Amino acid sequence: MKISIMGGWNTDSGASLHCESIGREFIQMGHKLMVFSFYTYAFHGTQITGEDEEYVTRCYTHFNYNPLKLDPIPFITNDYEYFIAEDVGMVPKELLNKIFNTHIKKKAKTVSVYHDNHLSEDPAFYQFDWDAIVCFDQRFKDILVKAYPAKKIHIIPYPCSSWIPGDKKEAREKLYLPQDKKIIFTFGLNTHRVLKILKDTDVLHKDYPSMILALTKDRLTIKSLNELKKKMKTPMEIREEAPSIDRVFQYLHASDLMIYYRDPLPHVVVGSTVLQCLGAGCAILGNKTRFTESFGQEIFKYDNPEEMVQAIREVFNESEQYKKVIKMAKKYSVANSSREVAKKFIALYKKL
Repeated sequence: MKISIMGGWNTDSGASLHCESIGREFIQMGHKLMVFSFYTYAFHGTQITGEDEEYVTRCYTHFNYNPLKLDPIPFITNDYEYFIAEDVGMVPKELLNKIFNTHIKKKAKTVSVYHDNHLSEDPAFYQFDWDAIVCFDQRFKDILVKAYPAKKIHIIPYPCSSWIPGDKKEAREKLYLPQDKKIIFTFGLNTHRVLKILKDTDVLHKDYPSMILALTKDRLTIKSLNELKKKMKTPMEIREEAPSIDRVFQYLHASDLMIYYRDPLPHVVVGSTVLQCLGAGCAILGNKTRFTESFGQEIFKYDNPEEMVQAIREVFNESEQYKKVIKMAKKYSVANSSREVAKKFIALYKKL
């Protein structure tokens, strides 16, 4: 099958993670893929995380870039039968619409993957006559049925990383990390949020030889981490990196726990970072918010510092609860892997 995807690619946004997860699976499944993505000077996200593959064409700006630009030639001249548009709110919609009916819909079945947590207030968002709209779970469908016919809306879960646990000793050797410490890992642009809770882990230092490993390229976060590092008894190592997913998995294989924190939000949201990391086999600990509400026992969750510290003890002690969480994480990861989700997109195409 000839498949095109319009969306983020090789960047740190949740939409890009979704595109890459299913796109690379399409290739592994034997389909031909072409990706239409943002120009590197005006993309959705904050970091470029990888080198573009030969099938990637960067041909439009983020929706609020000035001046807006969309090169129609790649959309018009490429041959594809399935057009998947990710996070349409982020693209220059009026420019896309000029070629949507006249060219794209004439040769392809069209699917919009909905990433928003509320109905758009931009009338331009609703001008496209999609053959289908994909959302991640019932929470999102409940939003969409207010604006679209229910028969057009299809639930396909956000893809989870495949189950690929690693060898902790080997990973630590490759990453020059100590073998004799428990490692709490955090990474990415949201590392600054974890600053709020890292100090609460310091009570564990007297019971466990441990360290905190933080990866980020944000200069203000690095500064804040260094200030916190001086106040804590638990050693902290800060590495200035914006890692690819393969590199993230290396760090997860080397770590005992990934700590995850998000500020509470009123709207529906997907914990894409958790899904991205779940298959590494490293325990994940997240605060109870809408980012983690769709998870059951696949991760540890906490409401307060006391619950957080107790969960870390469970992980460090490799308790029965820890073993259950890892078992459930594997089950979830296998059932909702990128390959399984990609298969669901192919099945949807066959229905249209």
